[in-house]
Amino acid sequence: MLWILLPGFVAVSSGLLAWFVMQSRMEVALAQERESLAQSRGAIDAERTALEAQLGTAIRAAEESAKRVALDNFLDELRVEQRHYTRENRLLLQTRKSLVIQERMYFRNIPLSDWIEHEITLEEGADVGRLLADMTVFDKAVVSIDDIPRQRKALA
Repeated sequence: MLWILLPGFVAVSSGLLAWFVMQSRMEVALAQERESLAQSRGAIDAERTALEAQLGTAIRAAEESAKRVALDNFLDELRVEQRHYTRENRLLLQTRKSLVIQERMYFRNIPLSDWIEHEITLEEGADVGRLLADMTVFDKAVVSIDDIPRQRKALA
């Protein structure tokens, strides 16, 4: 009976031993695969964040340049229409001559403002062309409202 059970017991124990050895080898291989997968994921995540940062700055730069171009195009389509005439006011014995300048701002063909009127008293022999060149409400050099006081100080 010993000769019959002993080989069976040895066969079952050697089978269990082989199973445990193979199980531990599989767990080691699985751990190595998980480690390489974690390294790959880390490298991919690092590349993704670097790429997103580069794309983010590139996208922001493209948006800023597009906004700048759009603003330049908008400002290029603004125009000022100007008309002028002379007016004589007669008060008793005096005749006062004045130059009336009217200006209006347009975007394409759409008026953005009403006519703005300036009246300048003319002296004898005054140059109307020079006065027209100097007088305007809508100055192309002024883009921001903050710049207006500085420009007026520079002109004064």
